[in-house]
Amino acid sequence: MNLEKVDSIVDKYSAREENLIQILLNVQQKYNWIPKEAIVRISERLKIPISRVYRIASFYKGMYLNPIGRHLIHVCLGTACHVRGGPKTLEEVERRLNLKVDETTPDMKFTLRRVNCLGCCALGPVMVVDEDYYGKITPAKVGEILEKYS
Repeated sequence: MNLEKVDSIVDKYSAREENLIQILLNVQQKYNWIPKEAIVRISERLKIPISRVYRIASFYKGMYLNPIGRHLIHVCLGTACHVRGGPKTLEEVERRLNLKVDETTPDMKFTLRRVNCLGCCALGPVMVVDEDYYGKITPAKVGEILEKYS
C-alpha cells in the first residue's frame, strides 16, 4: 500500500485529530476500504492510539475495514420494507450472487449489506446498488437489476 497517499490525505487536514472521521472517509474513498496499514499510519501521524482510530472506523456502518466489491448493494429490512417482502428480496439477492449479508463475491464485483432503513418507506421494499435506488422490488425484479451491473 502506498502510504504517501495516506500522508497526503492526513496533510490535507493539517494532521489534526478533530479531522479523523474525514481523513478515514477520504482514505476509504481512495482505496474503497480502510486498510490496517492506513489505520496505523493515521494513528502515527495524528499521534493518537491505534485503538482510537480503529474504534471510530469500526463504529460507523459506512466505513469498511475489509475490501468491498465494486458495487455495493443495500437491501432494506426496516418495518415497512419487511412487511412488504424485503426478506424475500434479500434471499433472492443472496441466491443469485451466492453470498450472504456482509460478504463480497470472489471476483470483488458485489458486496451485500442489510440496512434497517433507507428513509423511503413508501417505496418498500427498497434495494440500493451504489447510488441507484430501486423501489417496490419483488424477487422477480432482482435479476434484471443485477444484470445492469454485470
